[in-house]
Amino acid sequence: MTNAPAARPRVPNFSSGPCAKRPGWSLKALADAPLGRSHRAKIGKAKLKLAIDLTREVLQVPADYRIGIVPASDTGAVEMAMWSLLGARPSTMLAWESFGEGWVTDAVKQLKLTDCAVVTAPYGELPNLSKIDTKTRDIVFTWNGTTSGVRVPDANWIAADRQGLTICDATSAAFAQRLDWAKLDVVTFSWQKVLGGEAAHGMLILSPRAVERLESYKPAWPMPKIFRMTKGGKLIEGIFEGETINTPSMLCVEDYIDALQWAKKVGGLDGLVKRADANARAIAGWVKKTDWVDFLAVKPKTRSNTSVCLKFTHAKVAALPADQQAAFAKGVVSTLEKEGAGLDLGHYRDAPPGLRIWCGATVQTRDIKALIPWIEYAFARELAKL
Repeated sequence: MTNAPAARPRVPNFSSGPCAKRPGWSLKALADAPLGRSHRAKIGKAKLKLAIDLTREVLQVPADYRIGIVPASDTGAVEMAMWSLLGARPSTMLAWESFGEGWVTDAVKQLKLTDCAVVTAPYGELPNLSKIDTKTRDIVFTWNGTTSGVRVPDANWIAADRQGLTICDATSAAFAQRLDWAKLDVVTFSWQKVLGGEAAHGMLILSPRAVERLESYKPAWPMPKIFRMTKGGKLIEGIFEGETINTPSMLCVEDYIDALQWAKKVGGLDGLVKRADANARAIAGWVKKTDWVDFLAVKPKTRSNTSVCLKFTHAKVAALPADQQAAFAKGVVSTLEKEGAGLDLGHYRDAPPGLRIWCGATVQTRDIKALIPWIEYAFARELAKL
């Protein structure tokens, strides 16, 4: 394509976090935020409790699972779970992208777990999950690899009669993919992904089995205050009723509530999944008929419907050294940004060169379709330089 396309996406925001705000969003939606008020005041507690209740409703969380708002986004939630729960029994860390590798580092080098198996797979692939001992060991994994575009297709590989716990980082899966709650003991995510909320706040969801572990096991290492979920051997129930460990932003809380209420209007979880699937399908249809681009995820059933990662397969590009491939991809991204056609859709710094296009529920399919001709245009411009 030599000429620039005539139309641009109405909303060119394709970042994988913080992600695009919900359609129609404006600051007016946050007018009811109790700014300047304590989060411990009656109105503050009510807002935090509403955020928890709406999360349970939209995400279809079982009634006996606890839901807490915690510090430091998804990272904080995962760290709280790992520091509080691991070490009671043998564990296995699974990683197929950068964030999973980060959890491996914490388990092996920081917590120094004595019986910790590490199972990895290269970008674009999953390990053989059927060979993972999920019955006797604790398991830590990401449901959807944000930086690789690879997700687990289901939770059938997890034993129903397991003795250990499953700790699942679901930050780019929650609200866009159906989580099998019966197979998950700890689920974490942040507000900034599928619902387009603001950053810095995390969600920690615990099964009754996870609570039992918390109340019966004391880790060997010192526990920072920000990670403590028990007192006197009992769960601090207030954390899961809106009494946060530290001070949350009530403006961000209001924004999350607004996103959850929008989610209900578009059909709840089913509606959100359909929106993300439609976005991913638009890209899949284009990839199928385009011979110079492909998914980073090798198997179709493992391809994400949120963080869609693509690689350039054109012979001239593939023949370039890795650093020049990265420069080529950055050139494509730079053109898209300069033209205002697509923002923040470059590959993650540790991932193979290419594009990472966020297709979560707050993105409109019409904008995905409008973006595609611009990718073709930007690619052609860079290719002409080789």
